[in-house]
Amino acid sequence: MEKSTDLSDPPTGDARAATLRDSLGVGLAVGLSGFAFGVTAVSGGLSAAQACVLSLLVFTGASQFALVGALAGGGNPYTAAAGAFFLGVRNSFYGLRLSSVLNPSRRTRPLVAHWVIDETTAVTLAQPNRPLARLGFAVSGTTLFVCWNLTTLLGALGAGSIGDPNAWGLDAASPAVFLALLAPMLRSTAERATAVLAVLLGLACLPLLPTGVPVLVAALAAPLVLLFAGRRGRDTVAGPADAGGSGEGMVP
Repeated sequence: MEKSTDLSDPPTGDARAATLRDSLGVGLAVGLSGFAFGVTAVSGGLSAAQACVLSLLVFTGASQFALVGALAGGGNPYTAAAGAFFLGVRNSFYGLRLSSVLNPSRRTRPLVAHWVIDETTAVTLAQPNRPLARLGFAVSGTTLFVCWNLTTLLGALGAGSIGDPNAWGLDAASPAVFLALLAPMLRSTAERATAVLAVLLGLACLPLLPTGVPVLVAALAAPLVLLFAGRRGRDTVAGPADAGGSGEGMVP
């Protein structure tokens, strides 16, 4: 997904047009799923104002859906918030990478940080140089933020007339978009193993643990895969050394 970012190459007109097209496309496609969040949030017991405040201040779809889903299922508010928090932590790691690519000024850094999510990160890192990366981030971030909040408001206000979001499948709209964007990024064996293990852990814990807790257990997939990969790497390095250990005395 990520290209090498050459900071010195000025963007051509065609490159700028392509970046604008892709950024607007991602922003509109994902931003429209805010309607599903608004409907789901109000149907789950939140007020329209609360749903809108979540979209304004949290602005990370997966965490918002996790929080609302846990609360709607009768989960403890602290557990629900913890699950949403852990899902949102990934944005901090995105921010570390994007800070070197975008190099934002101190004045714009808070706004940039608020817009660091999966989609803006994907658009930004796909660009070949800093001007296009900044353009992609700004356009995708603006489009997403405006569309997500507007459609959240529309969904929250129209939730009563729509009825049960599960009957329409709206509760799965944003997670489906998220998974569609995530799947192509799972290129290495470790990444795929982490995803599969997280799903298995979550499904296994779903009937056993309170709402909101399974997602916390699923987060253990990453350290478990890293631990296994680390041990396997050490065994691979130690194997040839052990095999050749008997020959050490042959060196004069």
